Amino acid sequence: MDLDAFTAVRTSRWERLDALARRRRLSGAEADELVRLYQAVATDLSTIRSAAPDAVTVARLSDLLGRARSTIAGAHEPAWTDVTRFVVLSLPAALYRIRWWTVAVTVACVVVAVVAGSWVATQPDALRAMGTPSQRAEYAQDAFAEYYDPSAGFAAMVWTNNAWIAAQCVGLGISGVWPLFVLANNAVMVGATGGMMADEGRLGLFLSLIAPHGLLELTAVFVAGAAGLRLFWTWVDPGRRPRARALAEEGRALFTVAVGLAGALAVSGLIEGFVTGSTLPWAVKITIGAAALAAFWAYTIVLGRRAVAAGHTGDLDTDRAGHVLPVAG
Repeated sequence: MDLDAFTAVRTSRWERLDALARRRRLSGAEADELVRLYQAVATDLSTIRSAAPDAVTVARLSDLLGRARSTIAGAHEPAWTDVTRFVVLSLPAALYRIRWWTVAVTVACVVVAVVAGSWVATQPDALRAMGTPSQRAEYAQDAFAEYYDPSAGFAAMVWTNNAWIAAQCVGLGISGVWPLFVLANNAVMVGATGGMMADEGRLGLFLSLIAPHGLLELTAVFVAGAAGLRLFWTWVDPGRRPRARALAEEGRALFTVAVGLAGALAVSGLIEGFVTGSTLPWAVKITIGAAALAAFWAYTIVLGRRAVAAGHTGDLDTDRAGHVLPVAG
């Protein structure tokens, strides 16, 4: 097909549709004409995609049809159906698709933390790097527990800080470096602190203060790191998709994870702000933390498997994400 000739013949139709789509008020006849032109231009777009897929023309007509569709159906307004779709389909699908990445990251970080903790607890030089004997004793006996002061302000501070770190892991994941740095730094810090507390005979206190909120909080960090690394791997190995398309699709889907983790981290922040440092029995605190983690994984596995089976990935739908050209093979 001669695209230039086709464009010359159809331009008047496209321009008329554009003019009608820009009007704030339409007569009955103009509304009917708008619908007819919308259908005709949609056919033109389909023809161009199949016979002469020029990216500029495809983008032009897609934008034109989008504006015309808004004029016909009315502008899209946020609705509870969008929120429901995100919570029930998009987010669990995105989490489910990276579940094995999350498991791998979790295992790796736990191993690093245990090694770091054992090193600090058994190596005098490593222990001295954590501070003087008086500083270590003061931290283990008082400062560590005093940090968890129950308050709404503390919960909000913890939430915003962790949500920002999670967003960075996903947003800068394509580098492949930042997620690894965040994960390794977090694992070493937690492990080294635990090793120092163990040397002071306060390992039980350390675990009991970390467990209530840390089970969900650390899992959220692991998920964010897994999402970032999955995005990096998409850049390395896009599969059969063109690299730009693969990155766009996976980037949108995995940023869904970052948004969803803000909710999970809000829950862990509330636990850290109001449960960890409270006067509740330790068994109750740890049970609350374990229940929050179990709920997160049940949400990921049960709803995620169902959403993926239905064809969801966490990406935007076609109307919002934009159409793509078919790829052979």
